[in-house]
Amino acid sequence: MARKTYTREFKLQALKMLTDQGLSVAEVARRLGVTEGSVRTWREAAGEHGAAAFPGHGNPTPAEDELRRLRAENTRLRAERDLLKKAAAYFASPPS
Repeated sequence: MARKTYTREFKLQALKMLTDQGLSVAEVARRLGVTEGSVRTWREAAGEHGAAAFPGHGNPTPAEDELRRLRAENTRLRAERDLLKKAAAYFASPPS
């Protein structure tokens, strides 16, 4: 079963229903057809991150961007290391 993703606007609409209309988490979840846990998670994320909550996949946070960059660099450096190990082993072996 594929995991359902929701847009930033959809999540903000759900939070607006909680605050402006004074609806309960259960009522908002029922009206929007999502789980109560999702609405609670969105509420917590908005409370922790404020306007920066729900950046989406196209808008990574600076920490996520740096992590992605460092992982790519790590992969590149490992490939270089492995190539140098193979070259050193090749040149160290006696000619046949």
